[in-house]
Amino acid sequence: MSNLAHDIFVKLFVSLKTFNGNSKFSTWLYSITYNYCTNYVTRDKQSKNIQRDADFEMLVDTIDDDILDEDILSMNANKLNVALDKIDVKEKMILLMKYQDELSIKEIMKVLSLGESAVKMRIQRAKFSLIEAYRN
Repeated sequence: MSNLAHDIFVKLFVSLKTFNGNSKFSTWLYSITYNYCTNYVTRDKQSKNIQRDADFEMLVDTIDDDILDEDILSMNANKLNVALDKIDVKEKMILLMKYQDELSIKEIMKVLSLGESAVKMRIQRAKFSLIEAYRN
């Protein structure tokens, strides 16, 4: 039995006393299993995102200087559009918010419900992705 199936079985066994008969047993069983699996996937995604952010921070630390706004603004418009289509949608969105819509960091923070350092890191990551896509 896999670890996930084992964990669900234990969760069901421990939660059995909460079944009160207001619904079918199969519905209750499905509900607990579904919620546990959803939480498991979310936890896994969060740990992957934390690792990705740590890897990116290490990469940014190895770059001598930040990618300047002038680097982005001096790009050829046609090649820039092609590069924008190649990067992740979330990265494209944050760059368009910053450069096309001219939102401030604080405004982007409010829109995305993120802290200042997270917004700055995502903008930097998006700039890096854009420049890589532009060069290729």
